[in-house]
Order: sequence, then structure tokens, then C-alpha cells
Amino acid sequence: MTSFVRKDVASNTAAEARREADEPHSPVVRFGTGAPLRLDAGVELNHLQIGYQTYGEPNAAGTNAVLVCHALTGDQHAASLNPVTGKPGWWETMVGPGRPIDTERFFVICANVLGGCMGTTGPASTNPETGRPYGLDMPLVTIRDMVNAQAMLLDHLGIEKLLCVAGGSMGGMQVLQWAASYPERMFSAMPIATGARHSAQNIAFHEVGRQAVMADPDWRSGRYLAEGVTPHRGLAVARMAAHITYMSDQSLHNKFGRRLQNRAMPTFGFDADFQVESYLRHQGESFVQRFDPNSYLYVTRAMDYFDLAADYGGVLANAFRGSKTRFCVASFTSDWLFPTEDSRAIVHALNASGASVSFTEIESDKGHDAFLLEEPQLFAIARGFLDSAARALGLPAGRSE
Repeated sequence: MTSFVRKDVASNTAAEARREADEPHSPVVRFGTGAPLRLDAGVELNHLQIGYQTYGEPNAAGTNAVLVCHALTGDQHAASLNPVTGKPGWWETMVGPGRPIDTERFFVICANVLGGCMGTTGPASTNPETGRPYGLDMPLVTIRDMVNAQAMLLDHLGIEKLLCVAGGSMGGMQVLQWAASYPERMFSAMPIATGARHSAQNIAFHEVGRQAVMADPDWRSGRYLAEGVTPHRGLAVARMAAHITYMSDQSLHNKFGRRLQNRAMPTFGFDADFQVESYLRHQGESFVQRFDPNSYLYVTRAMDYFDLAADYGGVLANAFRGSKTRFCVASFTSDWLFPTEDSRAIVHALNASGASVSFTEIESDKGHDAFLLEEPQLFAIARGFLDSAARALGLPAGRSE
């Protein structure tokens, strides 16, 4: 296959990954050997490090904290410039002054997930016991492990209870796990474009991506950082394949159709003749600049393992039994990665458990990525839900009320 990723970009990738993995451009908490994290894999993770960002200020009563959980390839920079790419935060449409998650009103926390590569312990992090990157010596992690690490961070920050936990896709999985594991620590929950388990189709897509990474000769059985190379070609292909699942057929048609890229006729070769090909190649190339390949393996595996009902006798409602948390569940009509039926299953389980839940299916042609984009209906729903939760806890009104 012709490589479309520049070599200088590839070399910079490893350097950036190493710097952000150990010394992120964000606050960081380091837990010593006296505070290990017990993982679902059955081992203890010592020397846990968590990179995070906060926005806004906590109020005196400690009732205005909102935890934002990021999706698969996101990070703690929800509403701040990404230090690697220089691009705006991944959820600046939702988080910020006057936004639905209003940082003039709420104290917002977003942590890089366990297994990530932006300051929280993951395979790109240096193992203090060896002085080398963990690589595949890092134990596999689960969504519950991610949530337990976040709970440790909140304990460190002195936050006993959250006004809300919110997130989409893998972030929504974390929201659901929070509701099951720590119902007493959250007043409300907003899982968006997500499911209570990963489908066989989604596991299959992830396996294609992982195999693309591991088939790259520069993967070196996961030891590429120690050997000074990066499997950028494999990771770029994995990203290209995944990105297709984040969009809808209609959004791809609207954006590209069958239009050619800077040419009047096909080249009758394997260059990027079509605009959609060029777009996917750009997505792959830009992704390798900011994400660690082994982290991609780890976080996709964590999503695959997620099946909340399995921990509760196969009955999803049992995960929320007795919960006093308020829920707002949202899906999108064109999302085929996490279709509305996945959200309805969550809503039915919440209803069966006696929980308070509202649900909306938002008309959109943007596919799964709609939760990250300009969707006025989502903004209105999120704002109304958070305003209602804030009023119930006696918080002052926001600028929109």
C-alpha cells in the first residue's frame, strides 16, 4: 500500500506521545504505591497517574461539579486547545461560558481515560519500575476501571457528589458505569449516542482497526516506542475505517458525493481520485499526530468488553435498581454505530428499575458524530436538563433562564 503519511510527521508522533503520556500539558495527579487501582483484569496498577482539566470554579457548597467523559479518541481537553494539534477542545460546542454545560455556572472536570495517552497511565506511559514505556506490559483495562480511576481523581479533588456526569459514545458508557457503580455520587446523568454493551458489529470494526495497527511492521509487538519507530501506516488505516462508522451515508453524500479531488478526470491509478478518499487519508494522517497506537488497541478493547448487564445477572435494570439519579438519554436518527434501539434498551431498563428518565431521538443526518457537532436540539435538551437539575439543588439561575 502506498504510504500517505509523511515521515517527519511519523517521527514527531512518537516524541509528542512520549511527552504527553508522562508530562501532559494539563494538571496531573500521581498516586503512589500506597494507593493502587485494582483492575478487572485481577491485578493492581501501582503508580497511577491521571491527567485532567477543569473549567469554571467550584461553589462553596460543592454542588456544581459536572464530570465530562470523553469518547474513544478524545482526551481531557474538552474545552481547551489540544496541546498536540493546537485545535479547539473536542466538546466546545457543549462546554464553555453560556454553553449548555456552562462554565460560568458549573465546575467542569474532564479526565483522560485510563489506557489513554494524554497524561493518564496507559501503554505509552513510562513504567516507573522499568524506566521504559509499558507497551503491552500494561494490563488491559475496562470501562469500569476507567470510572474507578475517575472516582479516585474526584476524591483527590475533594468532590463528594456530582451534579451531573455527561458524555457520548464511549463517554456515554462511562456515564452508565458511573450510574451503576457510584449512584450515590451523582445527581443526574446524560448518556448520549451510546449503549449498555458493545454490539458484535462494533467489535468487528474495532478488530479490523487493531489488526491494521498490529500488521504494520513498525508495530514491533508493541515495543515501537522503545525502538524509535511508530506504526503510523497501520494506525492511519484503522482511523480511516473507524471514521466511516462515525458518519452516515447521507452525510458522506452531502459532503463529498462522487466528486473528484482537484482533477477533471480519473487518474486510472490508486491516488486519491475522489474527495472522500482524500478526506479519509487526511483523517488518518492527522490522527497519527496525536494518538498512541497501543492506546488505540487498549481503549477499543475496553469498549468491546463493556456489557453492563453481564455484571447484574444479565438484567440491565438491576444495574440501576434503587437509583435516585435523574437520567436524560439521547440518540440520533442516522447513528448506525449506536442506533436508537440501543438507547431505548437503556430507557426500558431505567423504567423497569423505577429510575427517573427522559428520552429523545434527535433528527439528524450527521451520523454518530452528531453529538460532537452543531446540533441545536441537543443543546436545548442538555441545557434544559442541566438547568432543571441545578434548580433542584438550589443553584443560582444561569444566563439563559
